[in-house]
Amino acid sequence: MTHWQVQDAKAHLSEVIERAQGEGPQIITRHGAERAVVLSMEDYRRLAAGSGGFKAHLLGGPKVGEFDAPRSRDTGRDFEF
Repeated sequence: MTHWQVQDAKAHLSEVIERAQGEGPQIITRHGAERAVVLSMEDYRRLAAGSGGFKAHLLGGPKVGEFDAPRSRDTGRDFEF
């Protein structure tokens, strides 16, 4: 990922867009802090298609039948009070 200062990104916007398409996300900084990202449409659509909200995220996890948690048959250690 390439970092661009705001003034450089403004002056070279066409280059920033071309690099986003060819090299990946381009980060825009202001006063040394990351402020924005320029993505190719392909990257944006891939990210946007995956978002279904928080509910979809929770429902997309492993189902109870798919989750196998092996348990030890060890009963622990003897303890006296």
